[in-house]
Amino acid sequence: MEVLWSREEPSTVRSVHDELVTKRQIAYTTVMSTMDNLFRKGWLQREKVGLAYSYRPIMTREEHSAQLMRTVFESGGDSELILNFFLEQIVDDDSEKLRQALKRFTEGQPR
Repeated sequence: MEVLWSREEPSTVRSVHDELVTKRQIAYTTVMSTMDNLFRKGWLQREKVGLAYSYRPIMTREEHSAQLMRTVFESGGDSELILNFFLEQIVDDDSEKLRQALKRFTEGQPR
């Protein structure tokens, strides 16, 4: 997903594999089956281009992160306790960003 999120244009399995193989040894078929699985799970959209598929993420990295946070809060347990554990782990810079986001949210300002 990181490779696809870093690109503005849709990507083929070959182009993703070519980038990944510069960082670690990985089989083309592994990349192909992973991207197909991500498509089937609704994380990627794909379009046939010639003989290959071209893939792009359904959601941005930030939208995905927000969805993960939402899932954590809906997973059960005391949401206030979950939030407290989260807040204890964030660094000062992120804490300030969170304060600014909450302020904008309560004032009804756009992102």
